[in-house]
Formats: sequence, structure tokens, C-alpha cells
Amino acid sequence: MKHILIIDDDVHIGDMLSEALTGEGYRVSRAYSGTEALLLMERAVPDLALLDLMLPGLSGEQLLPRLRGIPVIVVSAKVDVQDKVSLLLGGAADYVTKPFEIRELLARIAVALRQAPPPDARRFAYGGLCLDADTRTAAVGQRQIRLTRTECAILKLLLSNPAQVVTKSVILDRISMDTPDCTESSLKMHVSNLRKKLRQLDGGDWIEAVWGIGFKLRAPEEGRDDPSVSG
Repeated sequence: MKHILIIDDDVHIGDMLSEALTGEGYRVSRAYSGTEALLLMERAVPDLALLDLMLPGLSGEQLLPRLRGIPVIVVSAKVDVQDKVSLLLGGAADYVTKPFEIRELLARIAVALRQAPPPDARRFAYGGLCLDADTRTAAVGQRQIRLTRTECAILKLLLSNPAQVVTKSVILDRISMDTPDCTESSLKMHVSNLRKKLRQLDGGDWIEAVWGIGFKLRAPEEGRDDPSVSG
């Protein structure tokens, strides 16, 4: 069963979409703000998102780059052609103008899901942070940075276990095949270098050191610009 996330603060429209999608056999989740959408995606990544632009707090335009890896259909009252062009070039799979015909939207959803590429085992994402393990490139939105082999292996492991503490011993064991040069004495240095590089992408501190245990990825909105946690 395909999972669709509705991101819209209009309760009436959300209710209508939820009823129609459920009737078509989709599983539906709802978020009423951009921040709530990111929190929901920490728990379960949907197969497709319906995104309104005028959201409280984090706008749809700001949220779109953080939804990389899933097809996004923008559903908005904005009718300006330049808005549509910018969003489609910025990563949206489609753009539907409000008010809309529900049958047309359902057809566009079916097409977007059909055209969506299969999950890539070499690409990892969490809360807007993406990793291409083949190119060893980390990205947030349009900003990218290259990682060393060891940094990539560490980040891949953390992204595979989002919001969970990964112990130092597990990190050393799991990444040993990718990067045998990482030792217990050098792990802290590698993680510190990785954190500095990720901070260059959006100013956020993505990796949290759990004293005496290991490391974990921070929630997307948690602890931004907080340099107090040592690695």
C-alpha cells in the first residue's frame, strides 16, 4: 500500500484529500506545517507528498528541497507561471493549481508514483540531509560537499539508523570493510571532521555525541547552530 503525506494547513482540503486517497487504497498521513512534515518523515518516509506552499512557519518553498528522494506534487493557489517553473525546476514532480478536480489529481498521483525511481541502496536521506555513497557526496538542498572514504562510511551508518545511538564499537565494526584505516583512537577525529563539513551545508550540527557511548544523528530542527556538543 502506497503511503502519501498531505502537507496542508487547510483542514477542509486535507479532509477531502484524505477521504479520496483512502478510498483509492492509499495510506495517508497529514501534516499541518512544514516542521510537522519533517517530524513525520523521521518516523516513516512516504512514497509521495502533496505540498501546499502557504504553510505556517516553514513555507512550502523552503520545505521542498528537504523532501529530496520522494516525488512531490505541489498543490497551491498560486497561479503565476514563474512560480510553477521555479518549483518544477527545484525538484517538484508536478504542480496542481487550486481549486482542482480530484479525478485529475488522482491521475497525476498515479503517474508520479509510476514514474518514481525505485529506492537506491546507495543513496541515504534523513530530514533533508542526503548522501550519495557512490560519489561520497553529502547534500542539504542544493549545497553539496565531498567526504573522505571514512567520513562517508560513518555517515552512511548513521543515516541507516536515524535518531538512534550507534555505539563506537558498532561503528568500528560496521565500517571496517569500507575503511579499515579507522581505529578507536582516530574515530573521534573522523567524526569531528565530518561534523564540521556537514555544518558548512546549512549551519546545523547534524551529529550528536552521546557521552561514553557513541553518536547519533540529530533531528532536523534540533540543536541547530549549537556548537556546545563535543565530538
